Amino acid sequence: MGQNRLFITVCFLVICFAFQTGAGPSEAADAGEAVLRIQKAYEDIKDLKGSFVQKNVIKDLNKTDTYRGEFFIKRPLKMKWAYKGKAAQDLLINNDSVLIYKKGDNQAYRSRFNRDTYGQTPVVLLTGMGNIQEEFTISGNERRLLLKPKKPMAGVLSITLFLSEEGFPIKGFTIQDGRSNAVEIELNDIRINPGIRDSLFDPELPKGVSIYEQHS
Repeated sequence: MGQNRLFITVCFLVICFAFQTGAGPSEAADAGEAVLRIQKAYEDIKDLKGSFVQKNVIKDLNKTDTYRGEFFIKRPLKMKWAYKGKAAQDLLINNDSVLIYKKGDNQAYRSRFNRDTYGQTPVVLLTGMGNIQEEFTISGNERRLLLKPKKPMAGVLSITLFLSEEGFPIKGFTIQDGRSNAVEIELNDIRINPGIRDSLFDPELPKGVSIYEQHS
């Protein structure tokens, strides 16, 4: 659950960053302009979907695992990451609940989405409270922004946002942990405001699936 927890936290953070943050006087001019551009692009976004490529780079094992799938996001607190292929699984967040359904194992893990389990920043931002600048030092330019947590957060050392020149403003991001491992996410084929139904975020588990409740 640890890697999934880190992934959920940062996915929320990246999306919320664009919805909530503002440029401050302590930021470099280029970073501030990039933040304002992202804010402008997000003003009318209610939901979005697309495909993704995820690479998990594990330094200790000199290994890189690659995954592909589709993602769906609906404000304020709904998200689905559907992994395809041999590692097929659905990762669902619906308001205060999280469910990870591992199809090959015929198992599902359910827990509550709260500050204790997934870090403070994503929840605070999605409920309209706080400011990401209180949690991160932000630097960079129109092509890339670097976010460094001011306090320990779910094992995250830094988050790099890669920005696009047109269309959806974020084309990918990299999560770096304290052991020099990385999760690289590339976002593709993004559609804005396709009108995603709420029911998409309700788990549909086949009969016989073992469900495990996670309490930490």
